[in-house]
Amino acid sequence: MSAPSRPSPSDALHGLRFAFGTLTVLPVRVSRWDRAAARGGMLCAPLAGLVVAAAAAAAGLLLLLLGAGTLSAAVAGAAVPAVLTRGLHLDGLADTADGLGSGKPAEDALRIMKQSDIGPFGVITLVFVLLAQVAALSHAYADSWSRGALATAVAAVTARLALTLAARAGVPAARPEGLGAAVAGVVPVPGALGAALAVLAAATAAGAALGPRTAALAALAVLAALAAAELLLRHCTRRFGGVTGDVFGGLAETAATTALVVLSLG
Repeated sequence: MSAPSRPSPSDALHGLRFAFGTLTVLPVRVSRWDRAAARGGMLCAPLAGLVVAAAAAAAGLLLLLLGAGTLSAAVAGAAVPAVLTRGLHLDGLADTADGLGSGKPAEDALRIMKQSDIGPFGVITLVFVLLAQVAALSHAYADSWSRGALATAVAAVTARLALTLAARAGVPAARPEGLGAAVAGVVPVPGALGAALAVLAAATAAGAALGPRTAALAALAVLAALAAAELLLRHCTRRFGGVTGDVFGGLAETAATTALVVLSLG
């Protein structure tokens, strides 16, 4: 039996292209859609989150420097990630809420999620999630600009980390087509755990610059966000038979919101 081939520099480059081309609005062309590229892309998802975080934090800080209040900075912190992801994660959250809220069998629920309109469950979920994000960010910015920037960064990176974990081996796709099918099960479990540990360590170290309490809150935010996303992932897997692109979007927004709420507690 031949040994499995090791990832090449070309695979790494295509993985980065896959991550930024599918998870951001940046003009990055995805030239490969095979499972090796998808694996690299999902492992690089937190890096895409870091770029989104930098843009969101920069927008919030710019508004503060121009004399805007913390609420305006918080709105920017929630709006910029939505813009840089074409609103796909928010759309996925709304569609997932409609599918789960319908109470229908998996096939019918998946059909509801594919429809272009948003139902009442989706609207209600979007309203409360965005309100929670803005309220939490406003509280963080009211404490200090650095606390607000930290919250923005931890939320954006952890949201994409939730996608890495959801793409781990053993998690099936609910449909044979679509982004969910392209990335379902592509990430080896050790790789997913390694990415989680790296993000946890980075968030804790960043929080430590603001004091030990903030370091503990940053670590707790990552863990709580991943736990919330995992609960939703397991529920969706039972309910729909697997994951879809919409479910991935719902996981990202769930993780981001949870992280922001935890970081607003201090």
